[in-house]
Amino acid sequence: MKNQVAACVGHVHLKVADLDRAIAFYRDILGFDLMQRYGDAAAFLGAGGYHHHIGLNTWHSKDGTPPPDGHTGLYHAAFLYPDRKALAQVLKRVTDAGISLQGAADHGVSEAVYLNDPDGNGVELYRDRPPEDWPRDAQGNLAMVNAPLDVPALLAEAV
Repeated sequence: MKNQVAACVGHVHLKVADLDRAIAFYRDILGFDLMQRYGDAAAFLGAGGYHHHIGLNTWHSKDGTPPPDGHTGLYHAAFLYPDRKALAQVLKRVTDAGISLQGAADHGVSEAVYLNDPDGNGVELYRDRPPEDWPRDAQGNLAMVNAPLDVPALLAEAV
């Protein structure tokens, strides 16, 4: 029996150490629009005119450090780009900014690159393939994979 959920993920809200640094990453590198700012305490960024997909705050984390490895917390927030070219363009901004990738994968249903934001939060940037192109097994069930992604070929599409 499949779950009947009428909800979708609305936004991610992150604790950050430096609000200006976090805004610069999510606005200037990932391409979100700054929708509202509350001084040096919080900011909200969105895409396509939406009020916010990302909340950032320093309420309990100003000048803080990322949690150490081996602790619980956010694995990553994933941001969906509309097509391969848009993903290539954001990837180019990431690499031009000197931000290292933590990984890259072709999941069959999507292509994704993984990195950390300035506060050590995991970030996935991805694009979906059309559902008719998703890999399926002999019974028609979804058969996602974790294959290497050709990052140089993706970057070549950034022009």
